[in-house]
Amino acid sequence: MSRSIFTAAAVAVTLSLGAPAMAQLPPGVFAGEHDYHLAPAGAYAIDPAHTAVLAKVSHIGYGLSVFRFDKVEGVLAWDPASPAQSSMKVSVDVASIDTPVPGFAKELSGDGFLKTGAFPAATFVSTAFHQIDASHGRVDGDFTLMGKTRPLSFEVELVGAGKGFMGHPRLGVEARTRLNPQEFGMSPMFSAPIELVIDAEFARS
Repeated sequence: MSRSIFTAAAVAVTLSLGAPAMAQLPPGVFAGEHDYHLAPAGAYAIDPAHTAVLAKVSHIGYGLSVFRFDKVEGVLAWDPASPAQSSMKVSVDVASIDTPVPGFAKELSGDGFLKTGAFPAATFVSTAFHQIDASHGRVDGDFTLMGKTRPLSFEVELVGAGKGFMGHPRLGVEARTRLNPQEFGMSPMFSAPIELVIDAEFARS
């Protein structure tokens, strides 16, 4: 087989593998793109089925234990023409914590740790949006956990934006921050900084 045939075959395979997934989507369903302008202005709400809230906690210095919170809700007032004018509020059901260690989630929810009976929700209310570049930004706000409120900033990266589906545009981001657990009155067992990672999709209401 000649070299030119090999080359043509390689190009055909490359084009096939690189074909946009949008061509295979059902009618009315649109893939997200890496351009926040494609999410039009308006009121958005978190899609809890496509949102994950993770806490990465030091396991007494040996590694990181990853806890997931399964129940989250939130709203976003989004303005792509002026992101700095946007605002957001998110609430997490702290008792929805999950961990692969048998029985530990129930213990964490109890009075020895997160005291969810007295403080059922952790909340974040934005105070400022800062655009860094076309796909990165920072959101400052007030974070409340176990009845204590402290300022906190999330570094945010755009995952995708677009027409979404069922007539509801979407905006997806990953947000990261680190907090000092002692500032929120957590058990001395948690002394090292805790990383919070939020992967969220917002759908316009």
